[in-house]
Amino acid sequence: MNKQIWKPHATVAAIVEKDGLFLLVEETTSRGMRFNQPAGHLEDGETILNAVIRETLEETAYDFTPEALLGIYHWKHEHNNTTYLRFAFIGTVGKHHPEQALDDGIIRAVWMSIDEIREKKHFMRSEQVLACFEDYLTGKHYPLETITHL
Repeated sequence: MNKQIWKPHATVAAIVEKDGLFLLVEETTSRGMRFNQPAGHLEDGETILNAVIRETLEETAYDFTPEALLGIYHWKHEHNNTTYLRFAFIGTVGKHHPEQALDDGIIRAVWMSIDEIREKKHFMRSEQVLACFEDYLTGKHYPLETITHL
């Protein structure tokens, strides 16, 4: 009998607040236009921190500096039955590279207030998006040293 091996998808996300606004990306998905934190999959041979730096640059054209781990989020997508483990990081953005093309499917980077995000909660890519912002606003964070890469 050939048993299928189950494994979750490891993803990263950047939580950035600047002047009371949060950085999101507007992207096209199979369910239409959605908003998400700059986020994506961990690639083979890449550290988790390098993944969030790379994904943020690819999706927003901003350099990202992780400063803390917000949390690890376990979520099963109701439309495709895929389980995700999201490592969400709090950090700051630096230089913007406006000449850089954004990843396929990314329409634009956008800054929104928490009220705008809450009003558009039905247009968020997943439940994880708002959950991460709400956790951030409660002050939740852990040192980067929580993650060990061997």
